Amino acid sequence: GGLFSTPAVSTVIRARGAHGGIILSASHNAGGPDQDFGIKYNTANGGPAPEHLTDAIWTASRSIQGYQILDGADVDIDHAATFWLGDMQIEVCDPVAEYAELMARIFDFDALKQLMQGPFRMRFDALHAITGPYAHEIFEKLLGAPAGTVVNGTPLTDFGGGHPDPNMVYAKPLADELFAENAPDFGAASDGDGDRNMILGRHFFVTPSDSLAVLAAHATAIPAYRQGLKGIARSMPTSQAADVVAEALGIAHYETPTGWKFFGNLLDAGKITFCGEESFGTGSDHIREKDGIWAVLAWLSVIAHTGQPVAEIVTRHWQRFGRHYYTRHDYENLPAEIGEQIMHSIAAQLPVLPGQTLAGREILIADDFAYADPIDGSISAHQGLRLLFADGARLIFRLSGTGTEGATLRIYHEHLEKDPLRQHQDPQRTLRDLIQVGRNLSRIETLTGRKAPTVIT
Repeated sequence: GGLFSTPAVSTVIRARGAHGGIILSASHNAGGPDQDFGIKYNTANGGPAPEHLTDAIWTASRSIQGYQILDGADVDIDHAATFWLGDMQIEVCDPVAEYAELMARIFDFDALKQLMQGPFRMRFDALHAITGPYAHEIFEKLLGAPAGTVVNGTPLTDFGGGHPDPNMVYAKPLADELFAENAPDFGAASDGDGDRNMILGRHFFVTPSDSLAVLAAHATAIPAYRQGLKGIARSMPTSQAADVVAEALGIAHYETPTGWKFFGNLLDAGKITFCGEESFGTGSDHIREKDGIWAVLAWLSVIAHTGQPVAEIVTRHWQRFGRHYYTRHDYENLPAEIGEQIMHSIAAQLPVLPGQTLAGREILIADDFAYADPIDGSISAHQGLRLLFADGARLIFRLSGTGTEGATLRIYHEHLEKDPLRQHQDPQRTLRDLIQVGRNLSRIETLTGRKAPTVIT
């Protein structure tokens, strides 16, 4: 049915040595009658096209004078086959099978089968999006998890009336199940096109930042990474938890702008093995996209290797490396001009903020983050406004989207706690002083009337 997950597209492009791939996706690109349809292009490495290429495509699109069509028979995309359409040969492949084969080469499926045959119980919520067929094939068929392990596994054009975003708000039924009295041991969800993930343990939520750090710390439990990692990269707003692990392992770590394409150069150059972003994306050098199913299999591998539940794995990680308390507050659907006003106002204050003390924390650096790509030397400016405090805390402001439904202001708050006795508190309570600083600097309530964020993660 043409049901390619984004990670599967990257898998097939790389396996076939294709020049690239065109993806029709319910993506963040604002297109189509309901602003829910996008056309994306991935290049020969399997990753998102870089800006110089998408800019060139856009420029060329403005000079098109006409196009040709072929009146041919319908193409059967439900069965693997090779045939001709005009003078073009078409091969229909099975992306689920090809992706599953790659996963079997990366992970120890025998060890994961053993895990599934014990008392261990898991639930995977595909949210009626693209990963349903992949999850049924891998978790239930190949690994032997009981039927019913995968829920909402049939992709639907309207996602069953839900929103396929794997977080505590939009995947609430899964979260409720994992926090119930008779909860499964492990829960996970993926998004509309299969590249993002949410990880839950029994009565425990794993932040995406912690997820990247924990997987990096336990990478050698996975056969494909048994020799260790070359390096780790994270997007700038993502917490610094992965940096601490990289330093302990003696490997390089990189801070990039938001957007998976920025990891591509580092991956292609062999500088990093794992990468991730706080918006529920995690991946490795096996493809050039973030990968939801891969992240779930990685967590299952750590659980099988350690014999520990999710909560214990994470709390032991905190005891060793410290806990990076972290929360993101999203103020959605702001008028675009208000969003721009907020960012300009904060930017105007940056030169005078270093040296000041806010909420008992001294500001060391206040800047507009810019990234110099270590591989191709390109510069990406205006990637987010940062306040870096002397005690290691951070406060970050980013504005995204200026479509028909307005913009979203995202405020990120982070504080490192090394004392194990203080590592089990509510992040909203621990970070309340930083949260108030962010609200004051942005003047969010004064300018918008908003007394609370739309979404907290």
